[in-house]
Amino acid sequence: MSEAPGARRPSRSSSDRGFFGHPWGLANLAGVEMWERFSFYGMQGLLAYYIYYSLSEGGLGMSEAAATSIVGAYGGLVYLSSVLGGWIADRVLGAEKTLLAAAIIIMFGHISLAVFPGGVGLGVGLVSVALGSGSLKTTTSTVLGDLYERNDLRRDAAFSIYYMGVNLGAFVGPLLTSLVWGWKGFHWGFGLAAIGMALGLLQYLLMRKHTATEEGSRPTNPLTRAERVRWLLILAAAIVVIVVAALVGWLRPENLSVIVVALTVIAAVALFAVIGSSSRIDTDERSRVFSFIPLFIASAVFWTLFQQQFTVLAIYSDQRLDRNIFGFELPPSVVTAINPVFIIIFAGVFAAMWTKLGERQPSTPIKFALGTMIMGLAFLAFLPFSGGADGSVPFLAIVLILFLFTLAELCISPVGQSLATKLSPHAFHSQMVALYFLSIALGSAAAGALSGFYSTDNEVPYFLVIGLASIAVGIVLFVVRKPILRLMRGVR
Repeated sequence: MSEAPGARRPSRSSSDRGFFGHPWGLANLAGVEMWERFSFYGMQGLLAYYIYYSLSEGGLGMSEAAATSIVGAYGGLVYLSSVLGGWIADRVLGAEKTLLAAAIIIMFGHISLAVFPGGVGLGVGLVSVALGSGSLKTTTSTVLGDLYERNDLRRDAAFSIYYMGVNLGAFVGPLLTSLVWGWKGFHWGFGLAAIGMALGLLQYLLMRKHTATEEGSRPTNPLTRAERVRWLLILAAAIVVIVVAALVGWLRPENLSVIVVALTVIAAVALFAVIGSSSRIDTDERSRVFSFIPLFIASAVFWTLFQQQFTVLAIYSDQRLDRNIFGFELPPSVVTAINPVFIIIFAGVFAAMWTKLGERQPSTPIKFALGTMIMGLAFLAFLPFSGGADGSVPFLAIVLILFLFTLAELCISPVGQSLATKLSPHAFHSQMVALYFLSIALGSAAAGALSGFYSTDNEVPYFLVIGLASIAVGIVLFVVRKPILRLMRGVR
């Protein structure tokens, strides 16, 4: 991943104020991200149901365990590919061209889900969307940063506007694709996601001249000829390994999330080892790297629970939830639009609260501890409704539980990437941010792996064990907060 450069194009940053005092490129990037999140969450809201619904219902007829495993593996791959996207931007194409290529790949993935039948469309579609979305996630932030000088006071406000686009798309996407699914079927819902991404791509191309900068159009650390050959050989070898594993039966829908968990753990341990043992960092920087280890674990635990919105909660919403509202039965995928509404409402409240508290606000370890404990409480909140008949859980209950999801998210997610940049050694700035993304990848894949243990018949032990485990992690993190802060060497 590339660090957003600063102070390179002062004429662009200072003179372009056509979009509410900001460069028009901000409007373009916020719009592209809005449409990408529209398509991403619009498709993901339908995904588990498409996999495990019967053929007569328009689905693929796989097991629920296979569905949750595939969804978890796909979520992990999205964040793993964000690391790959950053590497391609830094070393091959440059951030802006990588962004454009990613948008095209995402659109192709949604078209594949909409048009190609069965497992072929599912496999091609999910791999394409995962690779494209991860790369887009990395490069939009980089290209946005390139529009401003490092000391431009508009930068924070620009990213706030950008994230409003993110949450707007995440809210509207599942609602509209759910309506189309109920009207015409799964493939039409995926088709609407493809149209959304096509609109985002069209908008980007029309406004590209306001967005592309000289520094974002070229790689910051281009590959040498010898490195190109070496990486092409590595890519070819990886493809051969994947094909062989699939042919001999090692890759099965039910174990995909476990495989992604294992790969992510290996990648995270290797990256921690490379950074922590490097001779290019000093004593204080090495201490900060070590301080990130317990926070990495807490982040992974949080995302393991949070990402079950798309695995366990998908099944729960389909089978256990009373979705009759004012005489209308809502599709189960509508539930995925609840969290973005709360984020839109409360993100500003939390930001204002932390600003108001200033130096008195909780330290980062305490925020992470609160996030994991609140997430655990959210899972315990399922217990009063466990063991009932199908369709017996009040819709309001899910709304309140997802409100707890949101509170936990606001304690961890907004500060996670920022923390990684503050703790990162100068020589490994991008790799530390990559580590944070690996914690999300690990949690997303683990959400799919754990979901294999869930069924409507064993809700009490499932929600109880996972909820208490998350609370325990939060308590441990709170207890060791002072040693962590000492290792952080002045960073809070």
